[in-house]
Amino acid sequence: MANNGDGGSSTGVVAVLVIFIIVIVLAVLAWRGGLFGGRTTKINVNVAVPQASQPKPAAPQSSP
Repeated sequence: MANNGDGGSSTGVVAVLVIFIIVIVLAVLAWRGGLFGGRTTKINVNVAVPQASQPKPAAPQSSP
């Protein structure tokens, strides 16, 4: 096997890995940006004010 000394096979592997990493980074950024529906989180917070207890009707006061 002849080797030209330029490391051609390792350069190809590095190029494929770099392209793969770039694709993954772009996919993560697109997902976080909502391109693939990444931000469909809906938070439903039902906040209800507790009802005050019903005041008892005032007892009739007798007039003198």
